[in-house]
Amino acid sequence: MPTKVSAKHHPHDDAPDTADAFRKLAGLPPGQQRDALRERIVEAWLPMAERLAGRFRSRGESYEDLRQVASLGLVKAVDRYDPELGNAFESYAVPTITGEIKRHFRDHMWTLHVPRRVQDLRNRVRFATQDLSQTIPGRRPTVAEIAEYADLTEEEVKVGQEALESFTALSLDAELPGSDDGYSLSDALGSPDPALDTVVDRESVKPRLAALPERERAILYMRFFGDMTQSRIAEQLGISQMHVSRLISRCCDRMRDQIMRESA
Repeated sequence: MPTKVSAKHHPHDDAPDTADAFRKLAGLPPGQQRDALRERIVEAWLPMAERLAGRFRSRGESYEDLRQVASLGLVKAVDRYDPELGNAFESYAVPTITGEIKRHFRDHMWTLHVPRRVQDLRNRVRFATQDLSQTIPGRRPTVAEIAEYADLTEEEVKVGQEALESFTALSLDAELPGSDDGYSLSDALGSPDPALDTVVDRESVKPRLAALPERERAILYMRFFGDMTQSRIAEQLGISQMHVSRLISRCCDRMRDQIMRESA
């Protein structure tokens, strides 16, 4: 009998109940059965990983790339999690996924190649400057004050300040001209409505969805509008997860072909 992944109340609303699945996974030898169970666990937690990725929108990286990085962090968390330690999976997964996203920004979002030690100095100097600016009105904190506050040498502070100019060609982390309170350009920018990105796609898909058979239309609505996993859809409809996957792929391919032909 396959191990089911079910919904249950957790500190995170989108956290499924995978305790039994993790215990079974820990006892399985390498092989097809273990790989299949591991895949179901990862799929069950994907909504939470995607929600965590959404927290880092509008920071210079596409949401799709952030989702991929978050998914990688989720896979690492699933592989490294030890249910025998007694901690809930989400308490381990959330910092693992978040850390993976932050490492992505640190390692891939710099215009100039900067050593990791210098990147860390940059962050410490930036946060110290922002904190001190709240307590020292009317002027910027000095190098000596930042060094004392951040427990750095004055030379390290100067290196960190130079690194502040190396994040991007026009860094969103750069402090606003004339600002004495540590606010950066990113603090002054609004966030685009993510729904705008999908308006055209949804309008193009609507008539094709309406023309699908009822079951296939219901499956696509549950997956892409209800954010349900393939496993949950399969349970609700009484079919296999593999069958759900094939139906989704077939419907998406058909609608994509129709839209591309009409666009051409």
